[in-house]
Amino acid sequence: MTTLSIKYRSFDGFERALNAQMAHFQQLHPDVTFVSSHAGPEELYAEMVEHGGVHSGDYDIMLVLTDWLPDLQRRNGLRALNHYVHAHPPADWPHGWSDSLLQLQRDHDGSIYGLPYHDGPEMFHYRADLFENPAEQQLFSQRYGRPLRVPQTWNEFHEVAQFFTRPDHGLYGAVIAGLNDGHNNVYDFFIHLWSRGGTLFDAQLNPAFNNEIGVDALQFYVDSLTSMAITSPKACTYDSVAAGVAYAAGEGAMMLNWAGFMSVAQLPPSKIINKTRCTTIPRGDNVSGRHASLNVYWVLGICAGSKHPDLAYAFLRETASPAMDKITSISGGSGVRKSTWNDPEIQAQFQYYEVMEQVHTGIDTLPALPEYPALNEVFSRMTWAAVSGQKSVRQALNDAANECQRILHT
Repeated sequence: MTTLSIKYRSFDGFERALNAQMAHFQQLHPDVTFVSSHAGPEELYAEMVEHGGVHSGDYDIMLVLTDWLPDLQRRNGLRALNHYVHAHPPADWPHGWSDSLLQLQRDHDGSIYGLPYHDGPEMFHYRADLFENPAEQQLFSQRYGRPLRVPQTWNEFHEVAQFFTRPDHGLYGAVIAGLNDGHNNVYDFFIHLWSRGGTLFDAQLNPAFNNEIGVDALQFYVDSLTSMAITSPKACTYDSVAAGVAYAAGEGAMMLNWAGFMSVAQLPPSKIINKTRCTTIPRGDNVSGRHASLNVYWVLGICAGSKHPDLAYAFLRETASPAMDKITSISGGSGVRKSTWNDPEIQAQFQYYEVMEQVHTGIDTLPALPEYPALNEVFSRMTWAAVSGQKSVRQALNDAANECQRILHT
């Protein structure tokens, strides 16, 4: 018997999907067994990248966030898949996927270091049953003098979130993943920045986020978690997964989170099945405002220390098939193939697939830099310093800009 070892990010949707996909692969290869383990994103990065788990020989396959790929490429932590893909490409390669899901796992020479497994992007989730309720519509109109609608701008978001915040009924205007874990606390700031027309760095990689647009973006993020009083007092303990679970439990009227958490809201034990929808994220109220989103996704890669790379690729290839990609979606993840996005059964259960290709048009990405994990830590400390009141918003931004400048130019 040959054993393949898989390391992945902690998430029930990943666990269900991978268990089904491993069982399917074992039916095709009865002489193969699996061992798997998981960890949160920070712990996963620390074990597998910083501390060399990808080289240890203990793991064959890793679920990798695209943020980490330039660093892993620099460390030679993953095996290039070019010769495998050339000899035995996945079904419909490469046209079965959006181009936006095939770029971040390539290096400057075009080498491929993973096959797409789970897609974001970030979307705006909202309770359709609340927004379409005639009594709520009438009350909102009386209170604010305009019709109730899904927010198009951040000021509208604030107003609607205040309206739906009813702590005595266990309902808040918004669910926010505010945990200081280097994940949504960073990405949400980026989206607030981009949606107001801001940018992280200029063409010379000098920090460009500590200007007035950056101040407005970070202040709004901080206020959303604190002084606006529109989210649960537990919000700063929520990572993206916990936020998705809280939203599915009926805690919030709206949520900015990864598209896949609509799957969580549409599967038992969710209390809001068939009551939620997804759309584009609100834009800034300034003249440069736009509907922004973030293209970060997860790929399956073969660890450099794998003792069974050929068999590991066979698993990656099979898991990238149309049937197994659909399993990822049904299990609570987000499939990555166009065939899954356009599958009538999937769209009927998970409405966000209707707008997946639209959101992927002109989507934002993070800087493809080996230094990005270090930059991410800077942004994580920045948001937490501002949210916790350790620093003013402007001071947090300026300190972060100075740190980024040192990392990129020293």
